[in-house]
Amino acid sequence: MTATKEDVLAVLRSIDDPELKRDVVSLNMVQRVDVADGRAVVELKLPRRAAGFKEAIRKAANECIGTLGLTPDVTFSIDLAGGGAATGNGGPPDEPGAGASNPLPKVRHILAVGAGKGGVGKSTIAINLAVGLARAGKKVGLMDGDIYGPSVPTMLGTDRYQVRAEGKTLVPFEVHGIKTMTIGALVEDDKPLIWRGPMAHGAFQQLATQTDWGELDFLIIDLPPGTGDVPLTMSQLLPLTGAVVVCTPQKVAQDDAKRAINMFRQLRIEVLGLVENMSFFIGDDGKEYDLFGRGGAEMLAQQSGVPFLGAVPINTDLRRHSDAGDPTANFTGEDTLSAALEAVTRAVARQVEVHVASGAGVGPTLNIS
Repeated sequence: MTATKEDVLAVLRSIDDPELKRDVVSLNMVQRVDVADGRAVVELKLPRRAAGFKEAIRKAANECIGTLGLTPDVTFSIDLAGGGAATGNGGPPDEPGAGASNPLPKVRHILAVGAGKGGVGKSTIAINLAVGLARAGKKVGLMDGDIYGPSVPTMLGTDRYQVRAEGKTLVPFEVHGIKTMTIGALVEDDKPLIWRGPMAHGAFQQLATQTDWGELDFLIIDLPPGTGDVPLTMSQLLPLTGAVVVCTPQKVAQDDAKRAINMFRQLRIEVLGLVENMSFFIGDDGKEYDLFGRGGAEMLAQQSGVPFLGAVPINTDLRRHSDAGDPTANFTGEDTLSAALEAVTRAVARQVEVHVASGAGVGPTLNIS
């Protein structure tokens, strides 16, 4: 009996994505199957992160199709926007789609944390997200991309250390279980950075590509507020998995957060979700006070069609630990603060998994045989 297209799809279901442990058919990687004259033509579209597994998947597909008595003809395209950065777990560095145009091939996922305005706690969320992911067993880096107002030196306590370089490569600080680098380590304390766009572009590029990040599961980038030069530089330079937008509950912050969401969409960066910071305050009497109108960011998330990642309260311990450069202490208590930060961390990690599993991405594809 002659094998059919359905037979080919059935045997391809035995091939799993090596990272996600789900088959290539259910992950929508199979773009085309044609069966004619004893030959099966199969086209698969792999997300960028899976480009290094191309030959292993080709071998498995050839063997499966061969069991049907068909001659396999398996080709691939690589989605240059989908699935985040290449893993570096296979294939030579110059393999198309596996790091040739990716300056950080050893970083699996690059996440930007941004906001439409200053003062909403964007750096606080970025830093605690990085620490939370590290506490969950991930290899994490944090890049302070807030060129004009770096907060990492104070909030991670790196201002007490001297930056080192090996040749032209910066050696990141290793604190609180994460690697980090900041423009604050490269300029004089209290010196204002009165830079035009090209200078900010150069500083961002140096921090991103001339820091020895090594192998990371996540690189978190703390962006400056607004929708200016640095996010544009980032989108052109790095293959991002997605972005997290930080917002406080009040209407004026929602308006600016909406602009940030639209900016990321224009730059074709997946918006993984929205975090509501300063959501409420718990007084000494144990009562919760909605100082800024709790729930505004969640409402914006629903209106914008993006996931709501959680709410973080106003907390004096959070302020104290940030001033002391000790974010790890935010996770050690059995209180509302630690629970909120852990919930946001889990929600972000879950959205990354969902985004990667869906093969989402609207960028160009690269065809390779």
